[in-house]
Amino acid sequence: MSKTITLANLRPLYMDMKAKNTGRVRFPYQHGRVTFDVFFFIDESPFSLLFGAKQFNIAFELQVLPGFSVECYLPEEVYKALCKALGLTYDPNNHFSTRAFLSDFESHIPSSAFGLPKPEPHDIAIYRSDVEESEKIYFCGWRDNTPRGEKVTPRNLQKTRRWLGDHAHQVCSRKNLSSCWTHDKSKSIPVPFP
Repeated sequence: MSKTITLANLRPLYMDMKAKNTGRVRFPYQHGRVTFDVFFFIDESPFSLLFGAKQFNIAFELQVLPGFSVECYLPEEVYKALCKALGLTYDPNNHFSTRAFLSDFESHIPSSAFGLPKPEPHDIAIYRSDVEESEKIYFCGWRDNTPRGEKVTPRNLQKTRRWLGDHAHQVCSRKNLSSCWTHDKSKSIPVPFP
């Protein structure tokens, strides 16, 4: 059996996102008792699907390979957490598989970006918390490091990439800009790309 599955229903969504010049969308997916926030990022290379369920403290990310295929593999700890969240217990006659999960997911992929919200950085931050100062999830501006004689840090660039995408990362790296973040929602501003 192949180690990948083709999610052909991503293609129409991708085409619509390209037509609308939208690099990121967010949509819900219900599997059993769990509602996932699903993020589809086409502004990254390779494309990516991020699944997150806040109420169960679970998140996992899958790379979308050429042809809209994804690997049918989750690390053991993620697989176990997913099974637990879904309320599954071991049954040798009815084995839960990542392939079956993704096959069901494919039938729920929207074909259009119409009406799908563009995820804000703080929406993504809940599930991509492997960055510097991960508690600071609200964007509050750009800092030009050149007048200070400073250099944007690799950790800030990583946070920029994880929460804002490859384009913002490349511009910040090229122009020596740092993305600035706060934990105070009242100080957040919409992200004006540099």
